[in-house]
Amino acid sequence: MPSSELVTDFVRSVVLARKAGRGKEQIQKEEDFKPERTSSLSELLNSSEGDIRVEHKSRDFIRQSSRTSSTETMSSGENKKCIFSKKKVMHDISSSLSSLSKEMTISSKGSCTKSSQSAQNLHQAAVNETKGKTSQLSLIFQRSKQSSPQGSPSKMSPCRPPQVPKPQPDPIQDDLELLLKGVESPELELAMGRIIARMDALGDELKANTSARGAFTDDVFCEITKMDGRRYELTTLNAMNDLIRKAWAVSTIGYDLGSSLCKSLLNKGVLDILLKNFNSDDSTIQFESARLLEQALTTENRVYVVKHGLSTVVRVACECSKSPCVEKSRIGMGILEHLFKNSEETCHEVIRLGGLSAILYECRNSDVETLRHCAAALANLSLHGGPENQEAMIQHKASEWLFPLAFHSDDNIKYYACLAIAALVANKEIEAAVLRSGTLDLVEPFVTSHSPDEFAQSTVAHVHGQSKNWLLKLVPVLYSKREEARSLAAFHFAMEAGIKKRQGNTNVFHDIGVVNALKKVASSPNAIASKYAAQALQLIGEQVPHKLSQQVPLWTVEDVVEWVKQIGFSRYSQEFLNSKVDGDLLLQLDEKSLADDIGIANGILRKRFRRELNQLKRLADYSSCDTSNLSSFLQNLGPEFCQYTYQMLLSGVSVKDLKDLSSEQLESECGIENSIHRMRIMHMVKGMNCSRNGADFEEGPNSKSLDVFISYRRSSGSQLASLLKVHLQLRGFSVFIDVERLEAGKFDNNLLNSVRQARHFILVLTANALDRCINDTDCKDWVHREIVEALKSQCNIIPILDNFQWPEPESLPEDMRALPYFNGVRWIHDYQDACVDKLERFMRGELNVRADGPIGRQLGMGGSATPGTPGSIPRCLPLHNYHRSNSNDSDSNSR
Repeated sequence: MPSSELVTDFVRSVVLARKAGRGKEQIQKEEDFKPERTSSLSELLNSSEGDIRVEHKSRDFIRQSSRTSSTETMSSGENKKCIFSKKKVMHDISSSLSSLSKEMTISSKGSCTKSSQSAQNLHQAAVNETKGKTSQLSLIFQRSKQSSPQGSPSKMSPCRPPQVPKPQPDPIQDDLELLLKGVESPELELAMGRIIARMDALGDELKANTSARGAFTDDVFCEITKMDGRRYELTTLNAMNDLIRKAWAVSTIGYDLGSSLCKSLLNKGVLDILLKNFNSDDSTIQFESARLLEQALTTENRVYVVKHGLSTVVRVACECSKSPCVEKSRIGMGILEHLFKNSEETCHEVIRLGGLSAILYECRNSDVETLRHCAAALANLSLHGGPENQEAMIQHKASEWLFPLAFHSDDNIKYYACLAIAALVANKEIEAAVLRSGTLDLVEPFVTSHSPDEFAQSTVAHVHGQSKNWLLKLVPVLYSKREEARSLAAFHFAMEAGIKKRQGNTNVFHDIGVVNALKKVASSPNAIASKYAAQALQLIGEQVPHKLSQQVPLWTVEDVVEWVKQIGFSRYSQEFLNSKVDGDLLLQLDEKSLADDIGIANGILRKRFRRELNQLKRLADYSSCDTSNLSSFLQNLGPEFCQYTYQMLLSGVSVKDLKDLSSEQLESECGIENSIHRMRIMHMVKGMNCSRNGADFEEGPNSKSLDVFISYRRSSGSQLASLLKVHLQLRGFSVFIDVERLEAGKFDNNLLNSVRQARHFILVLTANALDRCINDTDCKDWVHREIVEALKSQCNIIPILDNFQWPEPESLPEDMRALPYFNGVRWIHDYQDACVDKLERFMRGELNVRADGPIGRQLGMGGSATPGTPGSIPRCLPLHNYHRSNSNDSDSNSR
């Protein structure tokens, strides 16, 4: 038989064997055949899927060639002749494959036909074997044809990795647009069915393609076929990810549609493929699989992932967080966000595998979407983790890192950070640690400045609301003793009530048993929490209970009786009714009155009642009788001092009278039995008097009680200021930052007292931060006033420069012209720890004053320099050395 006919026959037998379905084990050694991969060969091989099965005739040919090539007695001339013969054979194979490829055409139904009679027989055999199913060979030919110019084979540069092809126009897009309109129509259900069917088809294709790629193991066909399969797998993963993302974006029915698509991934075995790809050496395949998994982690899918590949998924997610690629950071944090919605055991395991550490490290990131995932992940962990994992969060300093998130300008980041801190503070065991972080102070300013309904529609992340199990975890926060926690929980349930009402699913609130808790909060004197709890009850069709005003001095007898019942003293409610105790008398009750008049004989019960009464006094609004704002003055000392307000008002005390009061008068007339509280009140009054007289009542700098005061420009410096606060707190410094500036409309003179109490004054200077100070001769600007006070108080001033250029010193007001001569720290976001290290050196005593500035000349340093330029300064004796607690240095590998 001629050589060309033999080769052609071999090629035909290869294709026929693949369609006939014979076992892969029939293939003999083919390592001797290593043809040059011409474009024609690549085209045919890329169009084939499944195992290569060879007919007996071809096997005989392979064995004969193999035996010929392995003859040990062959002379060198014969070797050359054999090699030439093999190359000729392989060339003939390539030519025959190219000819065979050109003879094949693609029909409109996707079936493959060939002009020769043998190809027709081959196609008929394939049709008979698959019982009418579309030939896989023709499908891959279609893909090959689509990805190549007309009539030309597809070519890939060996120096460049293949790019994911752009998706072709899809009729499914029309169905998605129909769903996005949200109009009730008989077509909606059909459209949903077509979209789900499309996802099923993509799953089948992905599974078939993965099986086909795994079947090619020989050197001749493996690499080229896998390359085509890789391109197709990337395209399919991208199409599935795009479909799910668009489904989640559909309002109202988007949750059901997205859940159905995610369930399809589980039923079709796609999750197994994704988990397998997480171990792939192909980083692109791994990342595309992670992108799809991040969108598909519904409750059922999360359980499956936890059972079959938790450690692998967490590992890849943490690796993504370490990548400089922003998209990878987003995906990694998104995956961890979903994994923290599982059981306490799963949350513990994710923390052990490094998930919490990765999230907290990313809290210093500047990308908004990444920070949204971080905040949501911490909120999920605080709700689902339980007491043990909440304790782990405190050990990892999560409450401190929540501060820059809650201080962020993005409402979604801010909200979930507040939600996380509210859930943490509800745990009494860690309440003190949470309070020390200062993050809880940011909760009520957020809640009071937002509307639940508007916030629910602000982003697609809220459009479907949370699941029943997630809401169930939030219910205990409504019972928290902290008003901030109850306010935020009530806010969220008001938001969820509006969402669930639009979905027609308000029964979920009865299922989780939150209605009674909402009624209790709605009737409480906490103005913020009761407002949102009442709003939630109205939306779900429940009756709103009797509302207690925050103006406790104006309460009626009925209000007092209702409050007594709410705090668990119903058995004594009749005594309060008989004695006609109103709000005024309630606030004056003491130990003796409770025992003799109300009849609470048990001393423990009296202590419980007084504890609730003192809490009520802290929350009460005294504006109806407090003309001198005495309550505000006491609030600045701490919320626990507000309990003395009403008794002091009854005694005729106003703010201006405080300077004349003695400790004995505070005790006997104002009822302040705590001597420490009396001392702090008198100390505060003394500071106010010295401030008015322009004198500093402190005896020396060592008596200053605060380590750091951070001054910043609200419009551009709040994020950097909050980051500095966390970094310094983690190193053991006490830090003051004015959080009220976000909401307040007037300057608070108490800030100046805080500046005077600070050893170090850190000034955050972002772009154009000092522009308002120029020509501010009346010192009306907040930052200007703080700088002047810091200079007067001889604070150690340390500017932090972030894209800031110093103005000419002569352009600044005279009272702050010394500022540019302080050496500062140039902030580089990717090297945060190094910047804070330098800042800490300045705070430890390294002199940071320019030699040619006014202060430098006073110290006799001399020399000349340019204002605001970093440089080395001669080490002098430090002005002050301050001791501080042991530092907890953050990681050195900062981003």
